[in-house]
Amino acid sequence: MKTTRILILEDDLKTLSVIMGSLFSLEEELVGKLDFAVTVFSEYTEVENYLNKIEKPNFDIVLLDRDCKMCGSFHILDFEKFGKDKIVSISSTPEWNEEAKEAGISRIVPKDYSDLEDFGKRLIEEIRNIISEE
Repeated sequence: MKTTRILILEDDLKTLSVIMGSLFSLEEELVGKLDFAVTVFSEYTEVENYLNKIEKPNFDIVLLDRDCKMCGSFHILDFEKFGKDKIVSISSTPEWNEEAKEAGISRIVPKDYSDLEDFGKRLIEEIRNIISEE
């Protein structure tokens, strides 16, 4: 069985609960074929002090919000090192998703706080796309 490592840079607990629930459903669907190992950071300082210092990151997928509770930006992540093709921008703010796009991130699933369940479904479809490319 393959383990897919997912890094989530998100500070909103409701959004995290939807992402985790959606990942759980997908993992259940793929039982025996694939499982997920999930790492979550809610503060940009963890990106700065830890993630960007990893010599060879081994995450298969990165879910990237922009803002964090400390009023900083998760966009300080070293996109080159983590692999732009593995990163999914999930901001609710169109300009932050556009900023990610301009930095070379092509996978964008805008978060919609008025319908987080639909966001979860769209995000899982993008994750399926990434998994199918591996």
